[in-house]
Amino acid sequence: MNLNPSDPLDRNRFPVDEWALVETAFSGEDMGRTETLFAVGNGYLGLRGNVDEGRDGHVQGTFINGFHETWPIRHAEEAFGFARVGQTIVNAPDAKVIRIYVDDEPLVLTLADLLSYERRLDFADGVLSRSLVWRTPSGKRVLIRSRRMVSFTERHLAVLQYEVTMLDADASVVISSQILNRQDGMGEYDAPTAADGKGFDPRKAESFTDRVLQPRFKRASDARYILGFRCTNSGMTIACGADHAIDTANEFEESSQIDDDMAKHVYKIKATQDNVIRITKTLSYHTSTGVPTQELADRCDRTLDRARTEGLDAILTAQRDWLSAFWTRTDVQLAGQPSLQQATRWNLFQLAQASMRADGQGVSAKGVSGSGYGGHYFWDTEVYVLPFLTYTSPNAARNALRFRHAMLDHARMRARELNQLGALFPWRTINGLESSAYYAAGTAQYHIDADVSYALGQYVAATGDEDFLSREAIDILVETARMWADLGFWRGNGNDVFHIHGVTGPDEYTTVVNDNLYTNIMARANLRSAVTAVRRLRYIDIDSYNAMVARLRLDQTEVVEWAFAAEAMHIPFDENLGIHPQDAQFLEKERWDLSATPAAHRPLLLHYHPLVIYRFQVLKQADVVLALLLQGDQFTAEQKRADFDYYDPITTGDSTLSDVVQSIIAAEVGYHELALKHFTSGLFVDLADLHRNAADGVHVASAGGVWSALVYGFGGLRDHNGRITLDPRLPVDWEELTFRITLKGTRVRFDLRQKEIVLTVEEGDAARLAVRGVAFDLVAGHPVTVPLSHQGLRDPGAPSPAAIEGGRRADGTVITSSIPTIAHVFDFEVTD
Repeated sequence: MNLNPSDPLDRNRFPVDEWALVETAFSGEDMGRTETLFAVGNGYLGLRGNVDEGRDGHVQGTFINGFHETWPIRHAEEAFGFARVGQTIVNAPDAKVIRIYVDDEPLVLTLADLLSYERRLDFADGVLSRSLVWRTPSGKRVLIRSRRMVSFTERHLAVLQYEVTMLDADASVVISSQILNRQDGMGEYDAPTAADGKGFDPRKAESFTDRVLQPRFKRASDARYILGFRCTNSGMTIACGADHAIDTANEFEESSQIDDDMAKHVYKIKATQDNVIRITKTLSYHTSTGVPTQELADRCDRTLDRARTEGLDAILTAQRDWLSAFWTRTDVQLAGQPSLQQATRWNLFQLAQASMRADGQGVSAKGVSGSGYGGHYFWDTEVYVLPFLTYTSPNAARNALRFRHAMLDHARMRARELNQLGALFPWRTINGLESSAYYAAGTAQYHIDADVSYALGQYVAATGDEDFLSREAIDILVETARMWADLGFWRGNGNDVFHIHGVTGPDEYTTVVNDNLYTNIMARANLRSAVTAVRRLRYIDIDSYNAMVARLRLDQTEVVEWAFAAEAMHIPFDENLGIHPQDAQFLEKERWDLSATPAAHRPLLLHYHPLVIYRFQVLKQADVVLALLLQGDQFTAEQKRADFDYYDPITTGDSTLSDVVQSIIAAEVGYHELALKHFTSGLFVDLADLHRNAADGVHVASAGGVWSALVYGFGGLRDHNGRITLDPRLPVDWEELTFRITLKGTRVRFDLRQKEIVLTVEEGDAARLAVRGVAFDLVAGHPVTVPLSHQGLRDPGAPSPAAIEGGRRADGTVITSSIPTIAHVFDFEVTD
């Protein structure tokens, strides 16, 4: 096994391939992990990497984005406003199963005599393939090859192919292709196996004890089968269809069987030596919030009819073409770092599989790769995934943000329930209702409003999508600003200051506090963005402005209030330590001694009562440090260095959201080796199962953070106030880092080397950005080479080129000039 900490994968089993994840030996010991690593999906439909034969496995999983069941949350002690309705993703009917019997002996991988084995997830064509040679108990050798793909071009389509060849003898071969609804009331889907551990873990999905999917439809016609179901409580409906075709020179006969919870198509083949048996199975899934299953079945028919007409070769070609375009605009290349390159592309591919065809749904914490966190959407999407989408696939970013807009009415209701004006987005949800039963570390994280608004501003600035601003984004900005203005309060002591009390920041080991630094500074940005957006809309589109004022009943005195609250926002700062306290009382607590904490007691949340953790200075994840990234122009370089020095040693990294952020700021303040260490931990969090819960699905936010760590961290990109700046800091042993971002339709490639950076317009006309304080106007056909003297060796104590200029208040916060120049997130300067 490879014990190199910079590459924690066993490279005998998982060899390096820059364009694929390859497994050369089957193991039944970590099937949950490999089911996640080899999952295929498109953002709507996801198939876990279960073995084709459907017997062995941790979770036999098929997941549809947003397809969920609801259930009543029962609190041990009730209180007004607690979340009432839980939501959990449903494991859909499993149509992956293709079982084989040779001379009536079944192939069971955990027991089989495998003479060879290889599984490959190809990032360039999106196909999971497997090849093995099985020696049956009677000594016959059987070559089995399979392919599995979920289409990016046909949202509701998946294709499986299964090939069997007898290598040295004839045999009786039976292939049974099935659709199975395993939700039989036994909670089978959610029960972990001994190989992946048991016990309490709040990161796992809830288990169902009653039947979830009620049979509503079944139809068999030739070699096509469709089953339809309705969720017992949520009323959501689903139809799953499977079409079959066989190609072989062998004699065969076929039969069918269908009932409420199973459809089966069986081929009985007189297999002769060296004659290939090829089964092609085409799948379609359609879901709805309540459309009858008969209609969904008709939709499955149409999807399957198109697939039959196009043929497998055309489907595979379309998939490769789609992915070629995806990689052209998203690929990040690390020259001379093959293992890191492979891991980077795996993470980027996971982002595609979690988001690209979500099409009106959100991006959940696990995408469609598993049931972890119940399939819920969190703030992870806006802060960790949206930057990648915004700068590489803006249409997908727009869809994800429109999903938040669709939740706005529920967010308004939630705000009223918590006695607030405006809108309060749920901490965790699928259908728009708050589903967090533990309010202290859930509902109290009001910062999600500011996170959504931050992503909106970033998207509009990067794309110039004024239509989205005027029709949808403006509503979110106004309603979230109303919430902050109402939640906070004024306290006068010579100077009026605006405070926010009783909230939880990103760090879930410190809950319900006053003046959380991250929350306050993000709320300030949210208020400023709302002020600027309202005034800008009045300037550029008076009709849309008037419609918005009428729709939201906006009074101009509100906008003035937001502006004053933003400028008076309290930003905690400790003069003695020269740092920003995480909250008003954080520094009064005892520091947790992480060095004396046994490794077996990590993560802390699984081994200590919350009250124990809450009494200490100890962090689950970056909190203040994340603020240094998202609002970096509001801190000086000295403050960033001091804050990072204080918080990094007391951050456990128990959250997979942490390492990637710590890597970015470590790079910025000059800790290059530490930046690389944090980056590697984030890069391999799932591949090497560093948090021991990869079995529950991909950590999609961490995958997004990998892109950010490369682009924002080592690339040094910042996008404060809608302006793109770079201050590169390439690791000393890296030859070259190449990445791309799209700015208002123009794609720019950055080739970062140790002594220079080359800026090239790959698509579009022109873009403007700055490198270490020097502005460049880029045009197509004219690459620009910028020398980088002392690359990566800038004195971390010196002012950063991205640092805002101007004076500071007594509390250490930067003084911004005035309302007319704040929050240029829309690249527009308002004069009033």
